[in-house]
Amino acid sequence: MLPVVPEGAQPETERPSPEKVISGDPVFTTWNVEERDGLYCGIWQATPGKWRIAYDEWEFCHILEGVSVIRGDDGEAMTVKAGDSFILRPGFAGTWEVVETTRKEYVIRL
Repeated sequence: MLPVVPEGAQPETERPSPEKVISGDPVFTTWNVEERDGLYCGIWQATPGKWRIAYDEWEFCHILEGVSVIRGDDGEAMTVKAGDSFILRPGFAGTWEVVETTRKEYVIRL
């Protein structure tokens, strides 16, 4: 058994590519707890800002804290906050806006 917690995982810090940033200066911190056979899981955190997203992979997300707005290119928007869970499927494209620093648990399948 492996707990999904930041302790023990090496944090990686990055920013979205400058051409994807719409507003702010978002900083991402990722604690990748498991990486195996095209499966990744861990904890991800982002500071306020808005950027373009495009998914080639499948991702399950569970929001631990903060508030974000995810908007598809079709105009449909979803506000997510602590306790919310959702799936992003391959082919999804739009924007991710962090309103309040957001932390999520994730499982990604390539």
